[in-house]
Amino acid sequence: MKFLDEAKVYVRSGDGGAGCVAFRREKFIEFGGPNGGDGGRGGDVWVECVDGLNTLIDYRYQQHFKAKKGEHGMGSNRHGANGADVVLKVPAGTEILAEDGETLIADMTHVGQRVRLAKGGNGGFGNAYFTTSTNRAPKHANPGLEGTEQWIWLRLKLIADAGLVGLPNAGKSTFLATVTAAKPKIADYPFTTLHPGLGVVRSDEREFVLADIPGLIEGAHEGVGLGDKFLAHVERCRALLHLVDASSEHAGKTYKLVRKELEAYGQGLTDKPEIVALSKSDVVDSDTLKEQVARLKRAAKVKPLILSSATGLGVQDALRAITREMQEAKAAEVARQPAEAWQP
Repeated sequence: MKFLDEAKVYVRSGDGGAGCVAFRREKFIEFGGPNGGDGGRGGDVWVECVDGLNTLIDYRYQQHFKAKKGEHGMGSNRHGANGADVVLKVPAGTEILAEDGETLIADMTHVGQRVRLAKGGNGGFGNAYFTTSTNRAPKHANPGLEGTEQWIWLRLKLIADAGLVGLPNAGKSTFLATVTAAKPKIADYPFTTLHPGLGVVRSDEREFVLADIPGLIEGAHEGVGLGDKFLAHVERCRALLHLVDASSEHAGKTYKLVRKELEAYGQGLTDKPEIVALSKSDVVDSDTLKEQVARLKRAAKVKPLILSSATGLGVQDALRAITREMQEAKAAEVARQPAEAWQP
């Protein structure tokens, strides 16, 4: 298992330590008195976004995380030690969901972000805390508060600037290998790509992250083939490059099939800027290519790019189109953000 993008884990914070009931009984101390210390605080459970991770594979082998309990208080006004915290380290792009799988607790989008999932219980007061002018020798102390527990879902959505979508064998992995240093598996059979791949594109003195998503087939939203669960990894993309195989039976129908699956999945994927390209243009003759371009243009209502990753035809045009769409999407995001309050 090289890639894991979803995991269910159990977290529990530590219980607080109990307070102590104790009295001073020392020679030459005339009245003595209570000196029981407070209990220590239970440890917290934190989730932290760290660099260097791109999968949740660590949580395949460990699903239970419990913080340490606080130590009990002791005599001579000695307080118990606090329990040690537990930190769950996750890659950027991880969503923390409640047990129902829908309620969002936190969205870990940048390295260094840290969120407390479960607060440790407070330690109980020792009997020294309850001393008053009328109760000089209290004989009771508080127990520590219990920690909290819950099951949570960790769901990874890769943070990429642009994503590749299309049917299996549409040339997505070949395009990724051509424009980045990534080395995805490439073969002439469907579902060669079994998990998302990432690569860094350098084009016109700009850099962006490109994600290759396993191919969709008809009924993917119902679980057919590899299903559509990998589409979660393009939810954060600013632009999509939709590749349609020029050697397919009908480029227009192929395009509409994938768009139907994107629409069924939802999450705003059909609203994202889309660059349509006819890939593998080198494997068909000129007449067939011309016919497929016309079909795709009618279906997509835009003029498609003609692309051949193997020969390099149209690759730079596709990268420039992606860069342009991402810049426009970013500008629109900035425009939607509320302006900061003016300060003199």
